[in-house]
Amino acid sequence: MASVIMVYSTTDGHTRKICERLREVIERQGHEVALTELKPGSDIDLGPYERIVIGASIRYGKHKPEVAGFVERNVDMLRSKPSAFFSVNAVARKPEKRDPDTNPYVRKFLKSISWAPPVIGIFGGKIDYPKYGFVDKTMIRFIMWMTKGPTDPNGVFEFTDWDAVDAFGQKVGSMSAA
Repeated sequence: MASVIMVYSTTDGHTRKICERLREVIERQGHEVALTELKPGSDIDLGPYERIVIGASIRYGKHKPEVAGFVERNVDMLRSKPSAFFSVNAVARKPEKRDPDTNPYVRKFLKSISWAPPVIGIFGGKIDYPKYGFVDKTMIRFIMWMTKGPTDPNGVFEFTDWDAVDAFGQKVGSMSAA
């Protein structure tokens, strides 16, 4: 049994929902899992954990800046232990955009950091138009219109492939020492 920490950055809460599902999958494999939200100025000690997972959502084409900062502050620890990264974004609603080589946001993020995660997951996120304020709703609808996505301002659209989330959780649970 290993102890796993899942550090996540979320905008609207869907990344946390994915983390909760991953925790269930990983705990069924006999591991203990702690979930910790990464916020600006967070000081999270990864030392006590045997495995590390970092999850982050995308908004307007970028992960929050604290994600890259956290990775860089902890790069030695991430390299020394079994670790994984996952991204949650609406472009991953398209199956051909769920690979690190084809997802533009993940590709750009990985080039900007000095850690090469050995396990990477990319999951479709959720668009909840009624929850957004005017500016976000308008911007996201425009982006969806440009990329042929859903634009109904009253709609809630979840793009997450939960089987892929479960498979990622299985990989995390079976990661061996770095």
